Amino acid sequence: MSIKTSGLHHVTAIGGDPQRNADFYLRTLGLRLVKTTVNFDDPGTYHLYYGDESGKPGSLMTFFPWRDAPSGTRGTGQATTTSFSVPPNSIGWWKDHLAQAGITTGRIANRDGEDVLTFDDPDGLRLALVAHPQGDPRDPWDNGHVPAEHAIRGLHSVTLSVAEEEATAEMFRELGLTFTGQDSNRLRFSAGEGGPGTIVDVLVTPDAPRGLVAAGTVHHVAWRAPDEQTQASWREELVDRGVNVTSILDRQYFRSIYFREPGGTLLEVATDAPGFAIDEPLLELGRALKLPPWLEPDREQIEHTLPKLNLPSENNPERA
Repeated sequence: MSIKTSGLHHVTAIGGDPQRNADFYLRTLGLRLVKTTVNFDDPGTYHLYYGDESGKPGSLMTFFPWRDAPSGTRGTGQATTTSFSVPPNSIGWWKDHLAQAGITTGRIANRDGEDVLTFDDPDGLRLALVAHPQGDPRDPWDNGHVPAEHAIRGLHSVTLSVAEEEATAEMFRELGLTFTGQDSNRLRFSAGEGGPGTIVDVLVTPDAPRGLVAAGTVHHVAWRAPDEQTQASWREELVDRGVNVTSILDRQYFRSIYFREPGGTLLEVATDAPGFAIDEPLLELGRALKLPPWLEPDREQIEHTLPKLNLPSENNPERA
């Protein structure tokens, strides 16, 4: 196949209370809110995008936060850990920082030469910070609540839990990923040139229960396509291979197709363009509720339905 994704585009998860979600990802993790919009399929629910200064593909973690949403359970058929990349000498700082924020962390582990710190967000979503020994050349969001020298550089990897490995491994090969190694029941695949932002680990746990997607779990994992023409070509190839793929959907800031890998995790292929500055200036990203044209006629009703968000000063200077 000609599919050759260059890496992760974003990870989308389901959260609980939207204010608690924003406080954690903006204040505790120090990410930038690059877009405040709604779930296009459920406009009464926010879709919050966190990332670097401009929301570049590979830096993005997004959420559908529902108040009083039931808790999900981690298990097979899911992405069970989302990992962010941090500088090599920052893991100790992060462990102290998270402890001060009341977040319980695991011990600092070393895996494939990388230091790994694992913890859960307030809704129980499993996260990790990973320090690659060669570092990460991507620039951090340097105007947030975390000092730039320690700040998150973007996504590092995702871990998928599956009951059986072969069909899932073949799917990632079809997406252009390369098998790079195995540690016990963990298989690692990398896209493009490898390194942080390109990695998926497949954790084979045949005796684990099936996961339930709800609050505190990942909804889908998105991979990068350079443009719409390439995405359309890739879609045709997947369909020809018998994969059940959606039509191309307009997500305003990128175009998307969705399908499930054989182990059950929902995957997306999203275009790099047009990006998040198409409807507000770079310096003002995330400050205002943005709606796609087809939802603008319902703005008043949507704004009345959505809970109010009190954002930190870098996203809303009127609310220091």
